[in-house]
Amino acid sequence: MRSTWDGVYTGAQATRGEAIYAERCASCHAPDLSGMDQAPALADADFRTEWNDLSMSDLFERTRISMPADNPGSLDRKQVADVLAFVLQKNDFPAGASEMPAESDQLKALTFVAKRR
Repeated sequence: MRSTWDGVYTGAQATRGEAIYAERCASCHAPDLSGMDQAPALADADFRTEWNDLSMSDLFERTRISMPADNPGSLDRKQVADVLAFVLQKNDFPAGASEMPAESDQLKALTFVAKRR
C-alpha cells in the first residue's frame, strides 16, 4: 500500500490547490493553514496525528462533503484533490510524478502516514 511519503501528488497539482485554498479555504483555516477560531490547523502535528494511518479516501470524503463550511460540497472532486495536494505539500510530504486521484476507490489505496517509517 502506498503512503503520503510515496509522492502521491504533483507539484503542479499542489499549485492549483494553493489557488483554490486561497480563494475557498483560507478565510477559515488561515492563509498559512494554521487554523482560526473553530477551523483546525491543516499543517501541524495535531492534524498529522488525527489522520495518521487512515486512508486518504477518509480525508478526501470529509473534505468533499463538509467543506467549505459556508458552502459544503461546492468543490468538485478534482478541486478537492488539488486542495489536498496543497495540504500535503504544506505538511512536507514529497511530490511525485502522478497526480492524486479524485476517486474514492483509488484513494483507499493511499494511506496518510504522519511520520516517515
